[in-house]
Amino acid sequence: MQTVVSDCPIEDVMRVLSGRWPALLLYYLKEGTRRFSDLQRDNPTLSHRILSLELRKLEQAGLVARTAFPGYPLRVEYDLTPAGAQLVPLIDGLADWWEASASLRARHATTAEV
Repeated sequence: MQTVVSDCPIEDVMRVLSGRWPALLLYYLKEGTRRFSDLQRDNPTLSHRILSLELRKLEQAGLVARTAFPGYPLRVEYDLTPAGAQLVPLIDGLADWWEASASLRARHATTAEV
């Protein structure tokens, strides 16, 4: 576990959502229940191990619910919890902002190169 630097809630949020995969996994789960294999298919560059670790981290944070069904082979499904569903508008907002600011970012990048 990482050391807490401050009492700021943003630090806790960033600890859970930082990295390449957590927000993307929440984005895919907003469409509804997904099996582990579906999430792996949606993210082909994501290894089995990392997908497991990231889903476990989101589950421990209370953002994702895991349901395992008995039988062989084991079938596992993932859903957003109510707390995870509350993040969807924020993630969508980040995507909207990224697309809307593309020209501003491109303009700044070209002036920064000079």
